[in-house]
Amino acid sequence: MSLSILPNIITIMRIILIIPFAYYVMVEQYPLALVIFLIAGLSDGLDGLLAKRFRWQSRFGSITDPLADKLLLLVALLLLVVKGHISWTLFWVSTARDVIIVGGATSYHYLVGPYEMRPSLISKWNTALLILLVLLVLLTVAEWSAVPEILLQGLEITVILTCIISGLHYIWLGFANYKTVKKQNQSSPELNEPPEK
Repeated sequence: MSLSILPNIITIMRIILIIPFAYYVMVEQYPLALVIFLIAGLSDGLDGLLAKRFRWQSRFGSITDPLADKLLLLVALLLLVVKGHISWTLFWVSTARDVIIVGGATSYHYLVGPYEMRPSLISKWNTALLILLVLLVLLTVAEWSAVPEILLQGLEITVILTCIISGLHYIWLGFANYKTVKKQNQSSPELNEPPEK
């Protein structure tokens, strides 16, 4: 077995860890849920480091790695909302942002053409703050640390704002790129002409 598949194995293990994480949150065994969340976070850094350091990147990894992160965050958010530790507002805003981005990217791909949409700086900040919020909430409910309520509320509001800003930014990028492509096609009409028979 080639060591090049090691990052993919770590990613699959991170996806599997979502199951015990969800279970321990549901039964309110927060210390165990926190440990699993930390292990998942460390594994995310590890598989990324291995893939870049030894050039073990693969298409499978490029798809499943961000998917694993999104699934873990989605499950964590949903369960913490259900348990009353995070507001439904944040959950719906975050979910709506992801649906708009994925739906917009898919529509653009089929209606306009392929477009590589890399995470923007505000999007990276949004993800980092969301992870920090989940971590601080888990630390609090696990009674490992007493995080002030006002800090959690302020962080939640910040995450909601970055969700909205990053979502609008992606929409603006999509329209800007569409206008650029349309302008290029208009300036090169021969590209749109059907091939001669």
